Amino acid sequence: MTIVVGYLPTAEGSAALDHAMEEAKLTSSRVVVVNTGHYGDFSHPNYATAEDVDAVDSQLSDAGIEHEIRRALESASAAEAILEAANDTSAELIVIGVRRRSPVGKLFSGSTAQHVLLDADCPVLAVKPR
Repeated sequence: MTIVVGYLPTAEGSAALDHAMEEAKLTSSRVVVVNTGHYGDFSHPNYATAEDVDAVDSQLSDAGIEHEIRRALESASAAEAILEAANDTSAELIVIGVRRRSPVGKLFSGSTAQHVLLDADCPVLAVKPR
């Protein structure tokens, strides 16, 4: 089984990674971590630094979880990068972190989470930070 997780160096990204790791341990699954810049802006805070990537790699290795880390290098949206990774790996689950937003914010602004939830071919687990 393969689990794809959308990772950002944020509380939401850490929550998604933690939940993906828990699921991977329970099911002996492989984890594919996806991180991308904001539509090709690799200076954006959502693009993990080399240190962030090394920390994620160490965390997964220390837990004994088979994994791959993908850092999208083209200008696709984060949702497109996550969905592409899920399709490429025939993922059985996608895990994404979501932030708390007001009802008005949800109405006026499209989101990565919404795109993934609507377009994924497999179940999606959306988690909030604890």
